[in-house]
Amino acid sequence: MTRRSLFRAALQGDAPALGTWVKLPTIASMELIALAGFDFAVIDLEHSPIDLETTYDLIGVGLLSGVSPIVRIPALEPGIVQRVLDAGADGIMVPHVDTAHQARAAASYVRFPPLGVRGVGATSRAGAWGALPREEYVRFGQEEAVLIAQLESAEAIRNSGAIARVPGVDAVLVGAADLSMTEGIQESDPRVRTMMTDAVAQATAEGVPVGGAGGAGADAVRAAIDVGFRFVLMGNDAGLLGAAAREAVRAGRSVSTS
Repeated sequence: MTRRSLFRAALQGDAPALGTWVKLPTIASMELIALAGFDFAVIDLEHSPIDLETTYDLIGVGLLSGVSPIVRIPALEPGIVQRVLDAGADGIMVPHVDTAHQARAAASYVRFPPLGVRGVGATSRAGAWGALPREEYVRFGQEEAVLIAQLESAEAIRNSGAIARVPGVDAVLVGAADLSMTEGIQESDPRVRTMMTDAVAQATAEGVPVGGAGGAGADAVRAAIDVGFRFVLMGNDAGLLGAAAREAVRAGRSVSTS
């Protein structure tokens, strides 16, 4: 009985892995994301009202439907990391990682001893309720559970190579919105793209894939490819629903009654 990371598998293709954010506290979101054909979904605990119980349900639906469930935690706290991973998450995303020191702390919470300090809970979903051999439960946690460090400041960009070099960091994501905010510039400013390409160059040199978040159209994916991203988040469940609803109303209003 072997468990494999759906996220890692999605990175093996020639095209970028496609994902989206989950912001709405309903498991229907994950069902719809799976039906749409996304590779992964990031359950966002930083900027949404989703609680741990709903996160637990979303993870389960993702695993059963073949969508890699990644959880963005609100802050680096070992208890949250432990519970999310034992709920079966493919991995975690940690916001605002600015230094290699912070990355090492995150990695220590994700990995079991001797690589880290994560506690063993093999009778959880991550261990198939005890049906998965403990050795396989530990192996997945050590080798396949994904840690994505989010780079959201100029300091993080400068340190992106050192962050990617930390054992246990499997990918980095450049947060353009916060990056531009901390620099006091617009996301469209050429300096943002320069910082993105700098992060890609540094992390790729360490063999670590880089991703980003953007809109829900082909132009956003093309831009991500041009920068060098290996995975991309296309909008979010609330935004996709809102866009479809607006288009439906626009179409309906366009019909003449005369």
